[in-house]
Amino acid sequence: MAGKISPLAPKTYPRMPIIKGVRLDTREAHIKYKGRTDLLLIVFDKKASVAGVFTRSKCPSAPVDHCRKILSHKIARGVVINSGNANAFTGKKGIATTNATAKAAAEALGATPEEIYLASTGVIGEPMDASRFTGLLPEMAKSAEEDKWLEAVKAIMTTDTFPKLATRTVDFDGHPVIINGIAKGAGMIAPDMGTMLSFIVTDAPVDSLVLQEILSDKVRDTFNAITVDSDTSTSDTLLLFATGTADEKIKPLTQKNDPRYTILADAVYEILHELSLQVVTDGEGAHHLIEVRVEGATTNEAAKIIARSIANSPLVKTAVAGEDANWGRVVMAVGKAGVEADRDRLSIWFGPHRLAVDGERDPHYSEEEASNYMKGSHIVIKADIGLGNGSATIWSCDLTKEYVEINGDYRS
Repeated sequence: MAGKISPLAPKTYPRMPIIKGVRLDTREAHIKYKGRTDLLLIVFDKKASVAGVFTRSKCPSAPVDHCRKILSHKIARGVVINSGNANAFTGKKGIATTNATAKAAAEALGATPEEIYLASTGVIGEPMDASRFTGLLPEMAKSAEEDKWLEAVKAIMTTDTFPKLATRTVDFDGHPVIINGIAKGAGMIAPDMGTMLSFIVTDAPVDSLVLQEILSDKVRDTFNAITVDSDTSTSDTLLLFATGTADEKIKPLTQKNDPRYTILADAVYEILHELSLQVVTDGEGAHHLIEVRVEGATTNEAAKIIARSIANSPLVKTAVAGEDANWGRVVMAVGKAGVEADRDRLSIWFGPHRLAVDGERDPHYSEEEASNYMKGSHIVIKADIGLGNGSATIWSCDLTKEYVEINGDYRS
């Protein structure tokens, strides 16, 4: 956990409502950090439905493999998350750790190992001895409380400078339904799935197949539309749980054509969007949030490829860090994206200011106006390709000296 809080951090954190039957507890297991919690246990007192998306890295962590393996069981009784060690690229020792952790948590909760989800974040390649923390799980299961969401997210932070939380309450048949979400992530963010780690819980009664439909759809324009440094983690895990502990008069949501599907899906989208932007604004060393909008591409997919090219460009990101309206670097990023573009139809905006049009600098371009705009904390870069109706938006952050310092010292 970094000591200096991001200048883009929210001024306040939401008050997370209690979700009946969901209890949380944290401990100092001294996995890597000292003087702070680094172990989280989420307990579902009754079986919860579950959906998940994971990293597309070809070198996934042992916990990711475990979660993928058990997801088809569609039931969760608990989640064990640790920070400080990713349990990735740890071979047979990593598998032994996940097996021992799932077994210990299952025994503590009166469940089976197939009902225990795992997630780890931190250093890659360092073996992790489960015996260092499995002995803590029985007591954590007993002492877990419903009102510990803020403590929970603090325990899973690594280089994060602030906790990431979001909550919504929606109406189901005249009864309130709660959705709470937490996340961690600040570097190695180009998820292509979800984020570093994120856990969403609702008390609505929802079938696991419906949950999966919602999650797979809504992750596309949220966590799959952010990038800090173009690096996809080995450990990315996003899990959505439904406990069914809201008012017992609420009928289970089992079909996509149910009007309540859209209500829940929209609320889940809002949670994912809010958390994903918090991840970007906590990008390691970030001082500016960058919103890249691409319009006029041949297809939406082409627009997303171009937007990612702009958002991931170190030259664009460092220009924003230096508050330099260097639109030539955007031209470069469009041209290198590998999809169809036309130099003589390209237009570029920084915020409300059009800097280039029809393949050359805008005749009304003002260096003073553009430079003043770059002093803001939220920079919008728009590129109109001029070829079609494809559009996409990607969120990113600037690249500063602090990013190099943080990652240069990460293992020390």
